[in-house]
Amino acid sequence: MMSRYDLVIFDCDGVLVDSERLAVVMESRILTEIGWPLSEVEVIQRFVGRSSAYMKGQIEDEIGRSIDWWTEFEEPFRIICESELTPIDGVKDALDAIATPTCVASSSSHSSLEFKLGLTGLLERFHGRLFSSNDVEHAKPAPDVFLFAASQLDVVPDRCAVIEDSVNGVLAGLAAGMTVFAFAGGVTGASELTQDGVTVFREMRELPGLLATL
Repeated sequence: MMSRYDLVIFDCDGVLVDSERLAVVMESRILTEIGWPLSEVEVIQRFVGRSSAYMKGQIEDEIGRSIDWWTEFEEPFRIICESELTPIDGVKDALDAIATPTCVASSSSHSSLEFKLGLTGLLERFHGRLFSSNDVEHAKPAPDVFLFAASQLDVVPDRCAVIEDSVNGVLAGLAAGMTVFAFAGGVTGASELTQDGVTVFREMRELPGLLATL
C-alpha cells in the first residue's frame, strides 16, 4: 500500500528533543528575575511554539527595556542543554520505523537546531533538511515555515504530515493544509492540542503506526 504522505515534517523542541521542559523552567525563573514574574504554566501558554524574536519583543514591551537575547536567555539555556538535554523518549525508534522522507521545520534558529539535534545524536538524520522560522516572513502559528519546507522538498501540502507538540504549531500545520499529529507527551496536554482533524497521541512509539493508517 502506498503511503498517504510524501513528507513527514517534525517540529524540533518537544517533538524530537525534550527541550521544552528545560526551557519553560529556565524562562520562568529568568523572567521573574528581570521583572516579569510568569509561572511555568503562563510561559507555556504565552511562548511555547513561538519564535525567539516574538518572545524577545514581548519581554521588551513588558519590562520596558531591550534585552540581550544571547546573554540573558540563549547562552544559559545552552549550558543547561549540554548536561540535561535528551531525545524525546522513543523518537529514535520511531524515526527508524518511518520510511517516508522526513525534515524539521521549527521556530528555532538554524544554529539552535544544529546545537540541540547535534547534542542528542539526531542531526545527521536530517542533513540538508532543516528549516527555521528565520527562513520565512512569519513564524508559527502562521503556516509559512511548513509551506517553505514542503516547497523546498517539492512536496504539495496535502501530501505532508506535521508532527507538533504546541498549540501554535498545530494551528500552523492546519493553516498549511497539512495533516497534523499532535504529541501530547510534553508540556502541552491533550485537551489543549485537540482540534478538528488533529490526531493526538501520547507516546512517540505510536507515531509510525498512525502515519501508516491515518
